[in-house]
Order: sequence, then C-alpha cells, then structure tokens
Amino acid sequence: MNHPQSPPPLVIETDPLAMRARVAEAVRGGLRVGFVPTMGALHAGHDSLVSRATGECDAVAVSIFVNPTQFGPREDYSRYPRTFEADCGRLRPLGVRWVFAPSVEAMYPAGDATRVHVAGPADRWEGAFRPGHFDGVATVVAKLLSAVPATKAYLGEKDWQQAAVIRRMAADLLLPTEIVVCPTVREADGLAMSSRNIYLSESERGRAAAIARSLDRGSELWDRGVEAETIERSARESLGSVGFEVDYWSIVCEDSLVPVAELPAAGGGVRPRIITACRLGSTRLIDNRGLPPR
Repeated sequence: MNHPQSPPPLVIETDPLAMRARVAEAVRGGLRVGFVPTMGALHAGHDSLVSRATGECDAVAVSIFVNPTQFGPREDYSRYPRTFEADCGRLRPLGVRWVFAPSVEAMYPAGDATRVHVAGPADRWEGAFRPGHFDGVATVVAKLLSAVPATKAYLGEKDWQQAAVIRRMAADLLLPTEIVVCPTVREADGLAMSSRNIYLSESERGRAAAIARSLDRGSELWDRGVEAETIERSARESLGSVGFEVDYWSIVCEDSLVPVAELPAAGGGVRPRIITACRLGSTRLIDNRGLPPR
C-alpha cells in the first residue's frame, strides 16, 4: 500500500554562508530550488506563494527577516509583527525544506557600506513617499538572493512596484534567479491580504474594502473609455469621502510606473495598471489592479 509522503523536516538556518551552501548542494544535485522572501507574520497570501513554489520546484526555502533598511525613521519597524514560531508552524505542513532566518548582524555585518540603488521604476510613488525605501529593498533582496541562490524567487503582486523594482534589479545585475510574480490573495470583501491589516481597528477594517471597490470602479470606467485623469480624480474623491488619506491613486505603465496620462497618445504596447496607497488611521495600505491595453 502506498502511503502519502510526509512533508520534509523543516531546517532553520541562520547563517548566510551555510544557507548558500545548502542551496548550492541541492542545485548541484539537479534540484530546482524555489525561494519565497518574506518578513514573517505569514498569512494566506504567503501560503499561495509557497504553494506555487512547491508546485514548480523540488525544494523550497522561505526567508523570514524584518529588514531595517527599508523602514523610514517614522515607520513601523519596531512594531512590525514578529511571529517566528507561528510562522514556522505554518510552513511545516506546506513542504518547505528550509527557513532562512538571519539576524540583522548577519545581513549587515560590522563595516557594512554597500547599498543597491535602483532608479527608473523606483523613482515615483513609494519611492517619493518613502525616501530610501527601495534602496533598502533592493539591497536586502540582492543579499537574500546571494544567500539563497535559487532557481526561482516568488513575489506577491500586491507589492507591484516592489516587484517591478526587484525584476529591474535582477535583470540589470544579471542575477540568474528567475523572478516570478504571483496574484494577490484577498479577503472575502476584496481587501488585499497584508501583515499590516492587523493594525486596523474594527471600524477601519469595515471601511478598508473601499480600496478594492475603487479598483473595480476604476476598471469599469477604463473599459468605457474614460480618460485616466478623470478616473483617478474620481477614485481619490471617493476614498477621501470615507476617511482615507490618499497618497496616490494612479493609472501607470506597469513596467516603468510612468502615468499613462504622461505617455504619448500613439504609444502602443503599454500594459496599464492602477496603483494606490492610502492611509486609514495610522495604517497605510497598498493595492493595484491590471487593466487591458487601449
């Protein structure tokens, strides 16, 4: 009688060089290695990335590292949820082979003096509202991909600009790991799953789905041929009316992040996408939605 295979034992590794050696040995043995970089506080969105990775690869590593260099001085690094034991418990039945959980000192050793700077898709939006954020993101992902030289790395679509920045960096630096961007996982009311959703009060949580509704409405208006600037203005006004402070709500080229309103009218081949960041109380939420080309 055939018995279902039990998940492999979960190995927790904290040393970057030892982690690299584990992955390199697996690759030399002919295995396809998948990698899911996270900051922990795992939820169903992360589960979907792990499931995609385990479905396409022979061995999977998940990193859990809250990266200090991508947080600004007034942001939530100190209170960012850290649930390491629960995260490992969540990963064990999913078929993950390794959890890479380095210390800050291991990732940024004494004398650390190098940062990766990405221009282009990093210049606007989050790059403008959070100066230095993408330098921190690009630097830590470069370090993680050095420590976990996987065949494929899996990112969530919810952080669209971040994914665009990482893909640009990987292409520019000739990194061998393929960057795979996976669909956003949502709550029943449409709110994108995020580790920061726990910060919402009960009242705020009830209003938070207005972001997804604004994406739905924006998509409808786009399909009807309404101009981008008109759609954007309507969305910002709608969100403001229910208590959101809108940092941005814009329709952009999904690769360059340039607003479509700034592109030549005859420019073909543009894949448009709505991107938005809104504040509700003390919580900042982001989301996006792809649109059909015009």
